[in-house]
Amino acid sequence: MRWLTFGTYNVHSHPRVGVLIEGLRASGDEVVEVNEPLRLSTAGRVAMLRQPWRLPVLVGKLLRCWALLVLRARRARRSGPSDAVLVGYLGHFDVRLARLLFRRTPIVLDHLVSAAGTARDRGLAGSSGLKARLMRWIDDGALRRADLVVVDTQEHLAELPGYAAGKAVVAPVGATQEWFALGSQPRPAGQGEPLRVIFVGLYTPLHGTRTIGAALAALAGDQQIAVTMVGTGQEYAACRAAAAGNTTIQWLDWVPAGELPALVAAHDVSLGIFGTTAKARNVVPTKVYQGAAAGLAVVTSDTAPQRAALGDAAVLVPPGDPEALAAALHRLAKDREELRRYQRAAHDRAVQSYRPASVVAGIRARVQTG
Repeated sequence: MRWLTFGTYNVHSHPRVGVLIEGLRASGDEVVEVNEPLRLSTAGRVAMLRQPWRLPVLVGKLLRCWALLVLRARRARRSGPSDAVLVGYLGHFDVRLARLLFRRTPIVLDHLVSAAGTARDRGLAGSSGLKARLMRWIDDGALRRADLVVVDTQEHLAELPGYAAGKAVVAPVGATQEWFALGSQPRPAGQGEPLRVIFVGLYTPLHGTRTIGAALAALAGDQQIAVTMVGTGQEYAACRAAAAGNTTIQWLDWVPAGELPALVAAHDVSLGIFGTTAKARNVVPTKVYQGAAAGLAVVTSDTAPQRAALGDAAVLVPPGDPEALAAALHRLAKDREELRRYQRAAHDRAVQSYRPASVVAGIRARVQTG
């Protein structure tokens, strides 16, 4: 098959697209990328919902990217027809342009997040009001223009409107091969050293970083646990305030994307999400798949999708429960053999089910059968 990946996606900021591209190529397909990254972070897009007068900035950036995409799409068409067009993550608007440019080619939309769900999770819109209606309009227009809609969990599939559910397929987020390569390397025994724990994220409500902060405060003075917190975002200040009693935490605002896998792999435990929002109950975050692929023990919340994805290959704790999270980390610090069991189990589960080729298998099958 010949695929054309299309849109303003940014593989470095949103690695999901990279997983799909790697998976298609690993499956023997040809992939032509028509990509002009929109230089605007998710946080920047969210800020525009809070400050609508900044929306012209988004429109201007988007139109510039689209002009370049049109030129590149024309060149790609001259090199031969494509069997399908894959519109990458955060392609709610890009799919509209793709539908105009590729009228007779199947359009696959990676609908990893909904605009309405993200707005609710971040407290920007409720279930009614102008902003909520706008977000639903954005989602609806994107879903209607796609021939195949890709979601990451059964819970997200259940949230789709009826007209979209029938043309949807579930493909887990997975991780790129770089993470698996790190996970295949021998891990140091670590006897006598602190348990090295890492969290990477944007501090959104679904991450539950207030819970993480409170758990870390409860571990203050425990010399057996060393924690690295990477990123900034909406609840960063609240997380730091909750963790204020623990002065040994390493806080890193930013790590270049190319350096992140090695940094994560140098730790023992990867923290997932611990939020209590509706969105937190429906996702398995990228960091969980990456941590498992890299051979770390995964500690995350006990939700239906994460339990289905990881089973007994992860330490699952109740969402929003800092005492349970602190106890889980303390237990792993005390029992290094249990830690090694969870590391092996997480990596094995990732290898079996979440390599790039496994992630795209269902997508390819649906496109091939029409």
